[in-house]
Amino acid sequence: MKKVDAIIKPFKLDEVKEALNEIGIQGITVSEVKGFGRQKGHTELYRGAEYVVDFIPKIKLEIIVADDILPKVVEAIEKSAKTGRIGDGKIFVTPVEAVVRIRTGETGEDAL
Repeated sequence: MKKVDAIIKPFKLDEVKEALNEIGIQGITVSEVKGFGRQKGHTELYRGAEYVVDFIPKIKLEIIVADDILPKVVEAIEKSAKTGRIGDGKIFVTPVEAVVRIRTGETGEDAL
């Protein structure tokens, strides 16, 4: 099993969710996060004063998937989140050693 963490632009959430739904992904954890990469933030004007916004709002998706569906998940996120502009985000894939469904005690892929 693998954990897929995807950092995407907030307005792309619905498209990504639909793309994942189409390939059969049922469980997703979504968090509102802030950060920056190569963008290094931007400047904004507020009440006549200019200030730097270092952290840009993003959405973080966390999905645990079976190894066999991993390529489809990564491709679905990549295609649906892409705008072609700076700040589209990143996808991280890490191994998962164990999963336990608390309610039933199921383990491994059965718990997904």
